Amino acid sequence: MLFMSSESFVNISRPLTEMAALQPDTAAIIFPEQHRTLTFRELDDWSSRLAAGFERLGISRGVRTALLVPPSPELFAVTFALFKCGAVPVLIDPGIGARNMKGCLADASPAAFIGIPKAHLARRLLGWGRASLRTLITVNGGRFWGGIPLAEVQGSETAYTPAETRRDETAAILFTSGSTGSPKGVVYTHGNFAAQIAALQEMYGISPGEIDLPTFPLFALFAPALGMTALIPQMDFTRPGMVDPQKIIEIAREYRATPMFGSPALLNRVGRYGAAHGVSLPHMKRVISAGAPVPAAVLERFAGLLPADAGIFTPYGATEALPVSSIGHREILAETSRATCKGKGICVGLPVTGLAVAIIPITDEPVPGWSDDLRLPAGEIGEIAVSGPQVTAAYFGRPEATRLAKIAAPDGGFWHRMGDLGYRDEAGRIWFCGRKSHRLITRQGVLFTIPVEGVFNAHPDVFRTALVGSGERGSQRPVLCVELEKGVGRREETRIRRELLEIGARFQHTAGVREILFHPAFPVDIRHNAKIFREKLALWATGRLA
Repeated sequence: MLFMSSESFVNISRPLTEMAALQPDTAAIIFPEQHRTLTFRELDDWSSRLAAGFERLGISRGVRTALLVPPSPELFAVTFALFKCGAVPVLIDPGIGARNMKGCLADASPAAFIGIPKAHLARRLLGWGRASLRTLITVNGGRFWGGIPLAEVQGSETAYTPAETRRDETAAILFTSGSTGSPKGVVYTHGNFAAQIAALQEMYGISPGEIDLPTFPLFALFAPALGMTALIPQMDFTRPGMVDPQKIIEIAREYRATPMFGSPALLNRVGRYGAAHGVSLPHMKRVISAGAPVPAAVLERFAGLLPADAGIFTPYGATEALPVSSIGHREILAETSRATCKGKGICVGLPVTGLAVAIIPITDEPVPGWSDDLRLPAGEIGEIAVSGPQVTAAYFGRPEATRLAKIAAPDGGFWHRMGDLGYRDEAGRIWFCGRKSHRLITRQGVLFTIPVEGVFNAHPDVFRTALVGSGERGSQRPVLCVELEKGVGRREETRIRRELLEIGARFQHTAGVREILFHPAFPVDIRHNAKIFREKLALWATGRLA
């Protein structure tokens, strides 16, 4: 294990420095399209020079710093520099939209802003952070943009002593995507990050020296801390579902990448291309996909590109708590996917080591305190609650949201309510049944999205479905929105509707779903292009039925 000490001094930059000592000349990051490579020693030295420069400018321990830099060598160097000097990077997905961005920056009240010229232009035009910003730094741009060029910030000395941050000290603020509500800033401590790294390393047997192909910026930043080389593809990271699959396959093969992270939308696109063109990823040993449930058909198709001993893993979690559990594609395809098609939900596997998971009664109200009496028996659907070192304790500046999501424990700890519904089976595995806010409350009872959709998703012409409600809660009318597989024409809709109604009639919990609407392309989340924006679909469906 690289990094999980019990001492009070925990700085998440330390694994990079340790790797720079262990494998100084090994590539830490590779940008094939830019023909740029940084070794672990170069990245560690650069981030140390920047950390010293940041301190001279007043960006030091505890200073919140908005960071709007796309995946690049500068992003890696600046992020680790901020960790080293104890500053608090504020990380917001750029695809979140201008209005949400302004709200997030208002919530976080950063004192410093580090961004590319485009980000500074938006900041000036739209008034981002006007009330709080004091220090401005421009990456890959001059003073015209209103900030000090990054090249003028760094010092010349590489010897730098990182801030002696505590395990419970804030390391970063990561904003949620806002796909199920307004974006919230999740407060990460250095201990949270250290626990995440340790859990990922233990779960997947990650070894220093591996070449990783991460297609999500946050996972790219984890790679050097785990001792892996991060191979950064040329792509729009806000639109993984539209990635050029040929480019992904080509660099994976050329650099012999062994692990890869990709959203379900990316795996679907790359898997379809690979299957259609008869190409493979012969060196890939481990694929991790998260952000939304991964359909069995996507897993099966992508597995066809991999060696026989490779695995595809789908960890479950959220920005507030990751990872919570994990399951491999073989278990899904051989066993649990059949139960999914019968309306049992989606199995997300056993909890990770060191994390406590409980299923508690469903309520939209705060839970004042933890008691083991809250635990529901196996097989009963409730809200998933978790407690452990990788679980974050609060939302920044959102006390009411924190009160709703956290449960104080008698021992001084806390539990986080995932906002997800599910149950545990007799083997202890967690089954996901959808978001709490998406459950339908009808006159006939409660409907959970994932168990209903799993039944209808089994139709061969259906790409995905979404159960939404029309009308007031308590008397909602269930509506099934359907997105068909590419190539299935609109003339087939009458037949498919009839067949879906026949499928639904086989199960008690789907027999009452009689309204079926076909949608050309579901609105999806900005981060992974996979999580369905059900709120938007519900408005669309209500309008269609009016």
